[in-house]
Amino acid sequence: MAILDRLSLAGKTAVITGGARGIGLSVAHGLFEAGANLVLADIHAKNLERARGELAERGAQVLAVVTDVTQPDSVQNLFVQAQSTFGRIHVVFNNAGICNLEAAENVPYESWLQVMNVNLNGVFLVARQAGRIMIAQGQGGSIINTASMSASIVNEPQKQASYNASKAAVVHLTKSLAVEWAPHKIRVNCISPGYMGTELNYRLDQALLDYWISRTPLKRMGDPEELQGAVLYFASDASTFTTGSNLVIDGAFSCI
Repeated sequence: MAILDRLSLAGKTAVITGGARGIGLSVAHGLFEAGANLVLADIHAKNLERARGELAERGAQVLAVVTDVTQPDSVQNLFVQAQSTFGRIHVVFNNAGICNLEAAENVPYESWLQVMNVNLNGVFLVARQAGRIMIAQGQGGSIINTASMSASIVNEPQKQASYNASKAAVVHLTKSLAVEWAPHKIRVNCISPGYMGTELNYRLDQALLDYWISRTPLKRMGDPEELQGAVLYFASDASTFTTGSNLVIDGAFSCI
């Protein structure tokens, strides 16, 4: 099979959490361009509907499901609706996440738990449900988790111990699931973005953004579109011998 054919997702269905904006929405556009049917999940209903409409205008077959990834019943409902609409689930981009910038000595326990619940427990709940379905389907599948370069470096000057710890756990969870589910031909990989030019990051203080850029060898922030190819590789038949991998996409920030 030609390489471009292996990269095609024609006839396949991809579930994308955190799909209403930022990295999730950008990747949704990329997977649509590769031929996939889309299931967008997000907790923010208005943003989710706007994203659904944006993709539908381009001709995408897209279902939007308001989902709280920290709640097992909500995650189960997401996949019930996805299967009811499209049948088999082939790809899951497990992307929902949050970051609270708080000094460790002052962080309220509730805030710590919130980050862990979304970034780690939510990733596990979505992956668990996807894994159950893919095992039952008997034809394998691909799960791609969003970790971060913060899984392996400590960001500064901002303080974000909860985020860093949660993303490090996502990387190891990815490896663990990859080994457990390899007999079922379910591949589990993750991407680790660096500082990306998302709507949320651009709301931060410009001096902080300038500092991040100055520390990045490529001297800029990444564009969310620059993650599309990495996710497509993991999602497609181009990566059938790749599982348990973590692809760092950070402009060489973590190299120095």
